[in-house]
Amino acid sequence: MPVELSPATASLAGGAPEGAADLLRQMWRIRLFENTVMDLFTRGLVRGSTHLCQGQEAVSVGACAALRPSDTMTCTYRGHGAVIAKGAPLDACFGEILGRAGGLCGGKGGSMHLTDVSVGALGSNAIVGAHLPISVGAALTSSYHGRGDVSVAIFGDGATNIGAFHESLNMASVWRLPVVFLIENNQYGEYSPLRSTTPIDRLADRAAGYGMPGEYVDGNDVVAVHAVMEAAVARARVGQGPTLIEADTYRQVGHSRSDPATYRPAGELDRWLARDPITLLSDAMRAGGAHPPPEDVEREAAAEVDAALRRAMDMPEPDPASRLRDVYGAAA
Repeated sequence: MPVELSPATASLAGGAPEGAADLLRQMWRIRLFENTVMDLFTRGLVRGSTHLCQGQEAVSVGACAALRPSDTMTCTYRGHGAVIAKGAPLDACFGEILGRAGGLCGGKGGSMHLTDVSVGALGSNAIVGAHLPISVGAALTSSYHGRGDVSVAIFGDGATNIGAFHESLNMASVWRLPVVFLIENNQYGEYSPLRSTTPIDRLADRAAGYGMPGEYVDGNDVVAVHAVMEAAVARARVGQGPTLIEADTYRQVGHSRSDPATYRPAGELDRWLARDPITLLSDAMRAGGAHPPPEDVEREAAAEVDAALRRAMDMPEPDPASRLRDVYGAAA
């Protein structure tokens, strides 16, 4: 049985747009990066745990493709994909996760704290929902200085039950701030299915309580995500205030590397794998006769990821003296 394509992706079959290869390449870069991190962890080369995003690539890629370089983004501890999509270099991301001096944060942040302010990635955050107020603050800064920049917060479904979520939406709406709240609904808050913790079927419906638009989108359709994000970003940029978007997707792996995800019902993973975001876009590009073909895009991304890993592995270990630099305070 052929995989059903959503309207936005199916429209590619009539002639893939010029940017389709770029979207696919970015998703492959993230997918292969995460697969490599999984291998590095298995080999004992990653300190601490990792929280990977295979299957969720269309959300961060579609969202960040709608942003300017000067726009800002915050994300969760499952944020490798979002930080890469915002423009952080692959080798420095690998270096950070490996704890090397050439990592994004000098090897101090690790997997859950990737940050690259130079590309507007204000940081992934290990505390559920804690980064939403940071995006609100960035939006307030933009509004105050008249910069015209937009801030985006990408967070999971579980964060919609956290106080910071409600406080952030309320403040952003009252002050009509240029911020977009993007729910990456991967169906599980750690090990708990969404319906066991949340009394509504559509998380985007919570927007009504804060006087802002609430949009739902197929989060495995990168073209659809990009379209709804473009509209929300354009609205924010001209002073019309925030939007709440729910992107429905699926976490193909466990919560962390210690989680085999045995709590998932039989057949659930297979149903979502049939709608893998990379497969959806690749199939649509083939149907549209896209050039370069999807296979070439995958090979290019694989070569880029392999080269980035080699550079990261050659990075030196941090100087022990650096542990007291770039911190709020240090003992004399």
